[in-house]
Amino acid sequence: MIATKMTAELIRRLKGQKIPALTAYDYPMAKLLDEIGLPLILVGDSLGMVVLGYPDTTQVTMAEMEHHVRAAARAEPRALLAADLPYKCYESVAEAVANAKRLVAAGAEAVKAEGGRTILDQVKGIVAAGIPFVGHLGMLPQHVREEGGYRVKGKVESEREALLADAAALVEAGAFALVLELVAPPVAKEITEGIPIPTIGIGSGPDCDGQILVTTDLLGTFPWFTPKFVKPRLNAADQMRAAIEEWKKSV
Repeated sequence: MIATKMTAELIRRLKGQKIPALTAYDYPMAKLLDEIGLPLILVGDSLGMVVLGYPDTTQVTMAEMEHHVRAAARAEPRALLAADLPYKCYESVAEAVANAKRLVAAGAEAVKAEGGRTILDQVKGIVAAGIPFVGHLGMLPQHVREEGGYRVKGKVESEREALLADAAALVEAGAFALVLELVAPPVAKEITEGIPIPTIGIGSGPDCDGQILVTTDLLGTFPWFTPKFVKPRLNAADQMRAAIEEWKKSV
């Protein structure tokens, strides 16, 4: 377990170090991850797919996020507990701030939203309200339907330039960390070296300051889909099946 309660400022100071982060959607997983000593836990809107059975993250509601944030927060982690603002819940500055406050009231200590310069006013509003903000660039899961799927970003020069500009803008707006999802590794490295806040990669190569995964991908508890960039460290679903089969035979 980490020795002190993590804050956004302490996460910011980890720039240049390796920051491990994972998702949690309930009390036991948040408690387990905290006992292991992770500095950052995210209640991600990925819960829509791996917990609620939605086809993507776009159907996740604020009420569902609040429910899962409350559950994870009951673990009282020393880790910083961040939470995603769900799809269409930060269309305006007023809406972004109000919904960020709802997540904080549920127990989140920071919020994350997808996008760069297109949501800059919302980011500034959230930060001005005293709520720590994590940025998210690259592949944006909440935009998967309009983009027609998941793909690596930054392979062409226009995307590289946009990512660099978005990263700089989020830093200027007050973000304390930046998730880079499916960003071409050379571009992820360039962003990491060019901004003063930590980058936390997912499928963006080894040169980010930290790495985050959906915990079910890491443990193999959602065997019906695993992203190509993930190497599960357990095949827990098969172990669970075997244990249940053994018990079933004993009944």
